[in-house]
Amino acid sequence: MKNVFRISFFLGLTIIASCNAPKKEKKVFVLEDIQKYYQMAPNGVETIWVSSENKNGLKGEGGKTNKGAKGDAFSMIGPGDTLTIFDKKGPGIITKIWSANSFGWSKENRRKVSINMYWDGEAKPAVSAPFTDFFGIGLGLMAPFENEFFSMPEGRSFNCSVPMPFRKSGKIEIVNESEDFLMFYYKINMVKVPELSDDTMYFHTYWNRDSATTKGVDYTILPKVNGRGRYIGTNIGVIGNDKYVGTWFGEGEAKIYLDGDTTFPSLSGTGTEDYIGTGWGQGEYANKIQGSTVSNKEHDIYTFYRFHTYDPVYFHEDCKVTIQQIGNSTKENILKLNSNGADIQPVWSYVEKDGYNAAKRYLDMKNPPAVTSEDFPSGVSTNFYRSDDVSATAYFYLDKPSSNLPGLPSLEVRTKDINEKVYEKLNKK
Repeated sequence: MKNVFRISFFLGLTIIASCNAPKKEKKVFVLEDIQKYYQMAPNGVETIWVSSENKNGLKGEGGKTNKGAKGDAFSMIGPGDTLTIFDKKGPGIITKIWSANSFGWSKENRRKVSINMYWDGEAKPAVSAPFTDFFGIGLGLMAPFENEFFSMPEGRSFNCSVPMPFRKSGKIEIVNESEDFLMFYYKINMVKVPELSDDTMYFHTYWNRDSATTKGVDYTILPKVNGRGRYIGTNIGVIGNDKYVGTWFGEGEAKIYLDGDTTFPSLSGTGTEDYIGTGWGQGEYANKIQGSTVSNKEHDIYTFYRFHTYDPVYFHEDCKVTIQQIGNSTKENILKLNSNGADIQPVWSYVEKDGYNAAKRYLDMKNPPAVTSEDFPSGVSTNFYRSDDVSATAYFYLDKPSSNLPGLPSLEVRTKDINEKVYEKLNKK
């Protein structure tokens, strides 16, 4: 009987000890692991580079094409062809993408080349945008800049450091819709990992263009996307309407609609240049999370960006991002422009008070008074609705590898009048 008691007693202690023993947690990989520079990589983590010198990113297979000397530094993409530059199984995280312009990459072709990214075998790309616009600057332009996620050293190369995780597979394609052969340089860096955490999301973009926005209607940077995620930010390109030459385009407020918002948003800014961290106009600058890479006041051509890193924008059900189409000018200038057919419709007017434009007079937009009325004092500024050519790339993470958003607009939409509106004008300088 004593022996039975002892066996039962020690069995109980064993069960209690096993229940209280610390459980071995499964090792998952998160971005913070990469940033711990002093820490050894966990078992199963592997660094991979994919380029024309090692197209499949295989171990010990780099630089073999010319017996160890530089051999295949680039790949050619024919007119109408698609080149797959990355096709790897997961789990993994793309950590950096680099490319550079060369033969065939005229400014007229930049909007004719696009980049597509697919996660976990989805047929619909999560990323689809004109190539140059994707890399942080709008209108197919190039300029030296560096920010949190993108850079163009010396204004002639493309760098992206947005982390892009995938569980089953990742694929990147370059689509050439130009009539020229393109010499394409690229390198894609990734880490292969044993497992990603359950809350790891997928990187997405959305690109669109409205060549003539509707007056009084906000431009949509990101249509309503369904799911759980985080809005990372945007880069925007504006080509001002010639009818408004000599006015300021950027009084429109950024708006972010979250989790069921309808008529009015939860998040609203105070003006376009305010949204990107500056004020009272917009010159050229490049900061970590905000900047204006091109600011040409003579021709009213602007490209600018804003990223939400330490001021995150989370959503749990859905998200939509817009920006108002509102400008500003004086009564005298508006009268002059209206005489030339601008048909400017004011939103409100500053009324001079004690020598300072401090008071605002809101107007009845259903029956707006004529600009010549006393509602518009001389010498003070007035906000008005505009119709401009606006395009944008929106960046966000989502809890699924594809979204409900429309695909990339047609070549005609991407390139319509872009040479005349942008490249020819800027070449006059």
